[in-house]
Amino acid sequence: MDVKDRDELGRIAQITVDYVEKLNVINTPLIKKLTAAIERFFNDDKLRVMILTGAGNRAFIGGVDINEMVGFNTSSAKAFITLLHGACNAIRNLKVPVIARISGYCLGGGLEVAAACDLRIATEDSTFGMPEVNVGVPSVIEAALLPRLMGWGKACELVYTGRSIPAAEALSCGLVERVVAPEQLDHAVMEWVEEILNAGPQAIRLQKALIRHWETLPVDQAIEKGIEIFWHAFQTDEPRKYMTRFIERKKQ
Repeated sequence: MDVKDRDELGRIAQITVDYVEKLNVINTPLIKKLTAAIERFFNDDKLRVMILTGAGNRAFIGGVDINEMVGFNTSSAKAFITLLHGACNAIRNLKVPVIARISGYCLGGGLEVAAACDLRIATEDSTFGMPEVNVGVPSVIEAALLPRLMGWGKACELVYTGRSIPAAEALSCGLVERVVAPEQLDHAVMEWVEEILNAGPQAIRLQKALIRHWETLPVDQAIEKGIEIFWHAFQTDEPRKYMTRFIERKKQ
């Protein structure tokens, strides 16, 4: 697991899943390292955005290591899937946006990790799928996020058939937000990063917190929570500072 800062101020972190010789499939040791790498930033007030990617250009995360799964019993299966959910939950609980930088295969547990991220950008030659039923198990844990991203019908198609879809199809159904040529991937990721960095740091953190409420609360309660978070934003001078900057630019 490679963890590094992407700028001198420590505002951008990048985590790379590195098992490149096996298409970055994840096993128990890698999942533990991934979770620890993310949790390391939970209390980092400087952090503004995180990028999650896979080593090389052949896979984001090619799935779960089937050589480990084949030996599971009920106890070890429960422990493993709980561990993988913990990694996905760490992504969702990080206080800043997480961008999935996807190149190549994004399958099974890898797609669940990508679904847990806030934004997904992929290369034109990327492939997405949930093939678990083809090896005798259902798609579980963060696969529950897929209907929200791509609709019930498309999510059901993936988890029932185990088929994979190309990047263009993933884009058309909303599974990813952007698809670019491989040579444009890093530039496109940094376009999003710069836009996030240009926004108010507190506003971005409050927005992520509110999105989590949108996921779990009934609509009326989610709207009420938005009122609470809106006035909470004015407990600091960030809104005044950013609004003043906007007004001054309009005068120029």
